[in-house]
Amino acid sequence: MGRGKSKGAGKGSKGQNRKNTESFLDKNRQKEGVKVFDSGLQMLILEKGDDHTLPDLNAQVTIHQRILLTDGTVIRDTYQENTPETFPLQEAIPGLKEGIPLMNKSERSKFFVPPELAWGKRGAGDKIGPMATLIFDIRLIDFF
Repeated sequence: MGRGKSKGAGKGSKGQNRKNTESFLDKNRQKEGVKVFDSGLQMLILEKGDDHTLPDLNAQVTIHQRILLTDGTVIRDTYQENTPETFPLQEAIPGLKEGIPLMNKSERSKFFVPPELAWGKRGAGDKIGPMATLIFDIRLIDFF
């Protein structure tokens, strides 16, 4: 697991997380290169892929990912662990189901995922609080 600031550092209350989410996403949407989709998902391409094929929702994807909270707390980092993950895209959170199919093979992008497209009001485990926005730094290694 990646290193966080402290156990539960990003948990927060639903109200506080909602306020932080709105502020973060409003500021982020103004940054150069950030694309904003109708769903609220935000995307920034970090490195263009050299293969212009795109996965569909039925694909198995192999990715590296760094998952962070907006305060910088690292939830997971497969880059550091050097252990890419393979999973059916259908099993991903809604924000990644929307975002990963927009990526070319070998592309690296950041997704800024609002809570409605992640774990919403319930959060996840002891690290992702209710109404938390997540940042995914993803490299699409392969899909089949």
